[in-house]
Amino acid sequence: MRDDDFPARQRRTRGKSRFDDDEPQFLKRDRPGAPALTDPGPDDDAPGDDWSTWDQAVHGPEPHPAWLVTELAARDTELGVLKTGKEADVHLVRRAVPGTDRSCLLAAKRYRDAQHRLFHRDAGYLEGRRVRRSRENRAMAGRTAFGRQMIAGQWAAAEFAALARLWEIGATYGTIAVPYPVQLLGTELMLEFVGDPDSGSAAPRLAQCRPEPAELRSLWEQLVDALVVLARAGYAHGDLSPYNLLVHSGRLVMIDLPQVVDVVANPQGPEFLARDVRVVGTWFAARGLPPHEADPVPLTELLLREAGIR
Repeated sequence: MRDDDFPARQRRTRGKSRFDDDEPQFLKRDRPGAPALTDPGPDDDAPGDDWSTWDQAVHGPEPHPAWLVTELAARDTELGVLKTGKEADVHLVRRAVPGTDRSCLLAAKRYRDAQHRLFHRDAGYLEGRRVRRSRENRAMAGRTAFGRQMIAGQWAAAEFAALARLWEIGATYGTIAVPYPVQLLGTELMLEFVGDPDSGSAAPRLAQCRPEPAELRSLWEQLVDALVVLARAGYAHGDLSPYNLLVHSGRLVMIDLPQVVDVVANPQGPEFLARDVRVVGTWFAARGLPPHEADPVPLTELLLREAGIR
């Protein structure tokens, strides 16, 4: 598939070597460090603390992980920003029960309000997603303020649903790793924090890693397994790159799925899937994986067959 076959505003900028346009400075020096972790006392009521929103939200798959704090007496403490992007920011949050040792770190992904959000690639992704009422469909098509808010809700709900389904598959078969989707409340997703819980340092992205040949092959095999799982579930990631794959304790973890594409219902589904494969295959080949193994053509054909398209 050639770039000319893809909608103009969804093509990668020619001549650029980076994979992610949310954070063009990501690999440059002087990046902010990990959010500072503090140890609040049992009666600490610092700014940014609030009661847990667990009882107001849609919850992730059951059984809930043992590490997850679900007590209604818990407080959520803002610790800093993990990532900024065009559509959403991701914050580090500690959820803890005051006076106890019950606590966990969460990644809170919050989509911006309609005035400050920039959905620069949403048209193609939203094909195949419809709401029942014509008023909402017209507002989304016209990109009114109300329509943009509806789109934000679709991004959040689609990501939450995809993560929930993929997490259950991964928990059962171990073939794909994604953060556990803790809860969904409006346009905010609370997700499992993937990284060092003691320091608050997030796991490195694949783009930051320079794996040795054996690790490179292992990561590629994990990625192929994950893509097969996605295809069998009827999905393409839609924006896959080395910037939305984390490497945590040797395990490849897939993140950032708001634009997840239904490869059957979306007319451009096969093109999104093919682009995903091409982008990650190019990265692995550049890091030393034999070209015939990273060849995107046979892998794309395999995934389309798994999705039931060919």
